Amino acid sequence: MKRAFKYILGAVLVLAGMTMLFGREFIARRAFESALDRNVGVDQSAKLGDGLHAYVCGSGSPMPDETRAGPCIAVLAGNQAFIFDSGSGSVRKLMRMGFPIQKLQAEFLTHLHSDHIDGLGEALLQAWVGGHRNTPLPVYGPPGTDKVVAGFNEAYAVDSGYRVAHHGPKVVQPSGFGGTAQIIALAEGVNSQVVYDKDGVRITVILVDHGPIKPAYGYRIDYKGRSIAISGDTVYSANFVAAAKGADVMFHEAMNKDMVAALGAKLAERGQTNNAQIMHDIQNYHSSTEDAARAAKEAGVSTLVLYHLVPPLPSKLIEPMFLRNAPWLFSGTLLVGKDGMIVSLPAGGKAVKVSSAW
Repeated sequence: MKRAFKYILGAVLVLAGMTMLFGREFIARRAFESALDRNVGVDQSAKLGDGLHAYVCGSGSPMPDETRAGPCIAVLAGNQAFIFDSGSGSVRKLMRMGFPIQKLQAEFLTHLHSDHIDGLGEALLQAWVGGHRNTPLPVYGPPGTDKVVAGFNEAYAVDSGYRVAHHGPKVVQPSGFGGTAQIIALAEGVNSQVVYDKDGVRITVILVDHGPIKPAYGYRIDYKGRSIAISGDTVYSANFVAAAKGADVMFHEAMNKDMVAALGAKLAERGQTNNAQIMHDIQNYHSSTEDAARAAKEAGVSTLVLYHLVPPLPSKLIEPMFLRNAPWLFSGTLLVGKDGMIVSLPAGGKAVKVSSAW
């Protein structure tokens, strides 16, 4: 009797285990199929509606940060899409956010520091293959952009041959590979000018101060009465404030200089004098959080989003320390940018809606 009971108990346990195993597999399969139905081949941007929509595809800096890619803000204006800077890892974040790469019209570079361009090759590749382009992507930027674009074209040339050979020229059109540089060179004494004006979308380049990197640019995007201003890297810039007047949202770089100084002091204490010097030097060509708040206040924007955050913020608990006096200087909505954030400005209104892609 005892032996029979053991056999029965063993059979029950085996059956239960098999049921659990197959049950988990069934649940996993259903979840996978549901995700396919919701996401694959679906234009996720369609639910946003007409207006200006800014995708925070990179809120970080060159400093290691597991949650933030390098600097990148992408903008969807109606049926036209644009990317402003492509820092490391930003393109993968952008695609994960459901950005409509097939609507991409151009890339705009603020300046040619490595952390703003080291993801450009991947952006060009995604625009070509994922966006089904049959012409190279225009890349607007300061003098030197032609060398950068030519370098990425050369670096990806071998890969492009593999992709055409594998998928065929009808699927991956050879004529759409790479980028073409569109140099923006402002005349002496000109602080801003329109560089793109098509089908209701106007993009203005703005001269900012990131010396010794010259020129360095910010941008303003206008569409159907809504507007976004993007600072790029700069100290407080009167040019940027003037050009951003009346914008709905300002994206501004931000550094807590006390925290950076503390990093430098610790590096010096541990004998890393070169890195300590870098922590000292970077403070003189970036904006503090208070500088960003001052710029937003003077420009009269309703919402300020901080990005290109230095140093990294591994915990939300550090954000009040990072912001310092910024919340008291700017009375509007102040947000610390996070990868995956989408800031939406519906056409024909005043609302600013903030959501997350994940």
